[in-house]
Amino acid sequence: MSDKPAAKRPSRLAERRAIRAGSPARAAVGELAESGALDGLFAKIEAGELDLTGDGGFVGELLKASLERGLHVELTDHLGYAKGDPDAADFPNSRNGTTPKTIATTAGDVDLAVPRDRDGTFTPRLVPKGTRRLGGLDDMIISLYAGGMTVRDIADHLQATLGTDLSHETVSNITDAVTEEILAWQARPLDALYPVIYLDAIVVKVRDGAHVRNKAAHIAVGVDMDGIKHVLGIWLQHAEGAKFWAGVCADLSNRGIRDVLIVCCDGLTGLPDAIEATWPQATVQTCVVHLIRASMRFVGYQDRKKVAAALKPVYTAVDERAAKDALDDFADGPWGQKYPHTYKTWFSAWDRFIPFLAFPPELNRPWFD
Repeated sequence: MSDKPAAKRPSRLAERRAIRAGSPARAAVGELAESGALDGLFAKIEAGELDLTGDGGFVGELLKASLERGLHVELTDHLGYAKGDPDAADFPNSRNGTTPKTIATTAGDVDLAVPRDRDGTFTPRLVPKGTRRLGGLDDMIISLYAGGMTVRDIADHLQATLGTDLSHETVSNITDAVTEEILAWQARPLDALYPVIYLDAIVVKVRDGAHVRNKAAHIAVGVDMDGIKHVLGIWLQHAEGAKFWAGVCADLSNRGIRDVLIVCCDGLTGLPDAIEATWPQATVQTCVVHLIRASMRFVGYQDRKKVAAALKPVYTAVDERAAKDALDDFADGPWGQKYPHTYKTWFSAWDRFIPFLAFPPELNRPWFD
């Protein structure tokens, strides 16, 4: 057996750094820097004569040059001849100057000279007609809005950091468009059968009017016949409750789900009844992770790892009888005597815990084992 320590999995930060280090852009900039082509640019930046970012900064002007070059390439493809071609007169359509256009980007406002043709048939794809924002700005606005900033705060922030001047109405329209898409997604029709559905709730910070509050996000995840997981819906409520879950199940049924084989959920009182009222033939399985957490509620922090280890034979048993024997052994052991609440939690949830033990070992093995 090797004495070498196990290799640690690289962190997400390290992975992102590796991706950036291997990007074509990093290689291109490196080549230019080594050749001395950027020495003049660096000298101006160091002397304070040139700003990299912000309104009128170098990055914005570089983006302007790149976009305009791409637009001219598109126009050349549309007309069928390059600028300055001596045979240009033989073509029915021709260039006809440019039209000024300002677009908001993550690098600030960029003033473009969009080329046009004499017949007015040129439709740019790089910067489509009617486009006023470019380069992920909408995603940035949505992220800031989700983080709790008001429409006015977002507009002021973009102006101060990027030099991008967007009206409050524009910012509001962006966030409203996303809301409409979310509502359409939430009401979309679903398949008639999902072999497995997971129901759970997590507490998240949600924008509520002018405030950001903690709310319970009730999430339903369905596994289809191909084994692919789908988020079926997300419902917000101030706290998790069986009555609200009953409404969630009804909504899923109304959107097309007629049958479910297994519904996995936590041990919330009343939730199994709500599930069986919607899908009478479904098997309700208590989530083992939730059950372990609930049974640890009154266990001292210093003992939790030892108690969890003592419970492991229960949820890794090959069948119901072996699991019951393991639970009895735990109850008679030192940890069961010290923490009777732990045993009572498992005993009370037993009928909802054991269904998965009826499956073959290759299927009922806990993912966290």
